[in-house]
Amino acid sequence: MMKRINAAVAANPADDQPVVASSAYVDPSARVIGKVEIGSRVLVGPHAVIRADEMDASGNVAPIVIGSDSNVQDGVIVHSLAGQRVSVGTRVSLSHGCIVHGPCTIGDRCFIGFRAIVFKSSVGAGTYVGTGAIVEGVELLPDTLVPAGSVVNSAEAVSRLSKTGAKEQDFMNDVVEMNMKLAEGYLRPRKAVKQAT
Repeated sequence: MMKRINAAVAANPADDQPVVASSAYVDPSARVIGKVEIGSRVLVGPHAVIRADEMDASGNVAPIVIGSDSNVQDGVIVHSLAGQRVSVGTRVSLSHGCIVHGPCTIGDRCFIGFRAIVFKSSVGAGTYVGTGAIVEGVELLPDTLVPAGSVVNSAEAVSRLSKTGAKEQDFMNDVVEMNMKLAEGYLRPRKAVKQAT
């Protein structure tokens, strides 16, 4: 079942409303704007922004879709150029401070590292993008390892990349499992906070 939730969720100028699964958690300090679909058991962390609001020449806004069991951590920005879609698969981690800007497709089970940037790219399933890396205007095959700090913006740069190993795969899985538990925990009824005297 899908629902609209707290004040962090708002319409865009075209009056498109986000739709958020009832089992997803959106932190009250986050902003989810416009034609956004958030799947089940997703965690959207503090100060994240998912904004689908730029219209094409016909006045249409392409969607931003976040697949089930994914997490959009603190300070992440997901946006797109007018009329261009962003698709984020299932069990994806968008880690603290990264930027995903469409047009963009991120396959299932990917990890986008701290402050990494992915723009105008297709990222194959199981890919690990390291801290501070830039991926722009390329297509990455499944299970690609993008080292921290790399700039991958050409076919030549893509050809030099290796494959993710067991270490990266285990880490990516652990991050997803932890964030799913957090989403579930934040949705539980809370006790009142005691005020200091």
